[in-house]
Order: sequence, then structure tokens, then C-alpha cells
Amino acid sequence: MKEKLKRLDQPIIWVLLSFLCISTAVIFSATTGTSYNGLHINNAITFGILFFVMIGIALIDYRIFVNHLSIIIYVVGLILLLLVIAKGMDINGSKRWLNLGFMAFQPSEIMKICVILLLAKWMKKREGDSLHLLKDLLPMGIIVFIPFFIVLQQPDLGTSIVFVSIFIGMIWIGNIRLAHVVIGLITIGILAAGITSLYLSESPLFSKIVKPHQMQRIQTFLDPKNDPDNSWHVVNSIKAISAGQLTGDGYLKGALVHRGYIPYDYADSIFVVVGEEFGFLGASALLLLYFILIYRMIRIAIDRSELEGTYVVIGVISMFTLQIFENIAMHIGLMPLTGIALPFISYGGSSLLTNMISMGLVLSVKIHQTPERIYSD
Repeated sequence: MKEKLKRLDQPIIWVLLSFLCISTAVIFSATTGTSYNGLHINNAITFGILFFVMIGIALIDYRIFVNHLSIIIYVVGLILLLLVIAKGMDINGSKRWLNLGFMAFQPSEIMKICVILLLAKWMKKREGDSLHLLKDLLPMGIIVFIPFFIVLQQPDLGTSIVFVSIFIGMIWIGNIRLAHVVIGLITIGILAAGITSLYLSESPLFSKIVKPHQMQRIQTFLDPKNDPDNSWHVVNSIKAISAGQLTGDGYLKGALVHRGYIPYDYADSIFVVVGEEFGFLGASALLLLYFILIYRMIRIAIDRSELEGTYVVIGVISMFTLQIFENIAMHIGLMPLTGIALPFISYGGSSLLTNMISMGLVLSVKIHQTPERIYSD
């Protein structure tokens, strides 16, 4: 066990501990003086417990999860998603959570890992050869589409898109053929053109494909001034981040944040707190930590000894990259507003659980590489 612990990727460990400090401090700033005061303590405790869970997972050979347990894990994940439909909690018009008594659990978060593991198992069968359209891409697409469709109905567009990102990232590394990429792009183009034509022709079919609340967010994104009520969140987020300028207003001094102008500033909108109180430099420092984390994961994927290890790490990288980009972009007006957490920083037990398990799998790939392939720093 000592030898395995020595193989832990030290930069990743230090980045995660940095996230713990940043997350706890920013959540405290966002919740101090509110009814949510004290969430930073819960966050620190949860982070600490899950840190050891991550280490425990890292010490287990990831191939056990991929080769022997991935199908079972995937089926369990789907059952949990179906339980949400039957007995889920309805919060703010969304049915995404199961009430476990001590916490509200969001199965769609953990389902991301289920998809990554099963896709890695499926792709391993090709042994690096090009993926076949019917034998590989079609069943893999079904593996992704089932949770994508269920989560989309909750409704949770942000998390649904993450499944697509995982799929694209993994099949790209899995040696997808150029012809299949072209077919995919043409299909996406045709679907986009079809949906656009339905919108322009005011067809009733359009409202069945794009839900009213989704269209409202798109319209708010394209023209915030046209609907001040629904664009209130985004406009204030942009103002708050802009107010931070280079160095920020100072810790605990974010004017818009502490006046209650930013909804869910301790959760999905926590980047706004970072931007207003620590400015461009603080936000850049956070992005640098994300860059280091992703860079280290890329190194692990490159120096892997087995293909399934590469696939698992690439799936996790795809998941994090999309979530980081989407969360930040929606608060600076580059994307429509969706409900998605900023990895390791936003308050949320289900999200943090998924993130730490994912990192445990990544660290397991590093630990269980054959000695001659382990890179030295």
C-alpha cells in the first residue's frame, strides 16, 4: 500500500487541496449573514471525507471497475434515474433529486461516471483499431442517449450536454474514422437546420422539441435587454464580474453578491463571487489551477499502460472541461444560463461526490500503470 501511495500524483493532490481552501472560503463569503450561513463548514467536512474516499478508490485497480463492474454500475445508475421519475424531489420546477434524509442526492451526477466506465469497457474491445459505425458507435450512442434523454426530461439541459461531451471526447480518442465524423457533422447540421426552420415557420412541433423554458433562456441569451425579468440573473452576474476589474473588491466585500443580486451564489453561480471579490487575477488563478489539473490528467492518459486507462481519463477530462467552460461562460454572457456546478468549487454534495470518485479513478490509472511506463517529474 505504501508503494501505491507513493505513486499518487502529487500535483493533483495539491490542486485538490487548493480547491478545498478556495471553495470553503468563497462559500463562506457567499453565505455569511444569510440563512445558508454555515454551509462552508459542511463543505469542508464533506470535502475532507470524500478526499479519503478518493484515495481509497485510487488504491483499487481501476480495471476492476471497468472490466468487471461497469455494466452493473451503469444499470444501478439507470435505476436511480428512474427512481427520480417516480419518487424524485421537485425543486424550482425541476425533478432531479432523491431525498435520502440526510441529503438530497442527484443521480444524474453519478451517472456521468457510470457512462464513462461502460464506454471505456466497450472501446477496449477494439484494442485501438478504428471504431465501427454499427458495431461500436451505435451501441455506444445508445449507452449515452438513454441517460441523456432521461436527464433532459427532468429537465436538466446542462447535465445532459455533459453526457454528449463525454461521448465525443472518448470516441475521438478511441480512433473514430474521419468518414464517421463527417456523417455526424452533416447529421447535426441537418437537425439544426430542421429545428431552425420549425422555429421560423412557427410550427407547433417546435414547442415539443424545444421546451418553452429552454427557448426563453436562448432568447434571453441572444437579447438580454428584451426580457429584463428573465435576464436579471445573467445581467447582474456580468455586472458583478466586471466590477471586480483587475484585483477585485476584496474578500467579503462583493457589493452585488452580498446584496442578494446573484441567485445561488454559493452553488452554480459561485464563479461570480470569485470574479467580483478577487477580480481578473483571482479568476485567472482559479483557471490556472484547472489547467494544471487537466494537464496532469492528460499526462496520465498519454503515459498509460492499458487503453481502458486512457479512455477513463479522457472521459473525466471531457466531463470537467465542459463543466468548467459551461459554468463560466454562462455567467459572462457567452452561453445560455443552465444549471451546472463549477467542479470542486460550487457547493453540492452530489457534484463533489462525482468529482472525487472521478479523480480517484484517474489516480488509480496512474498508480496501476506498469512501472516502466510511469513518467517521472
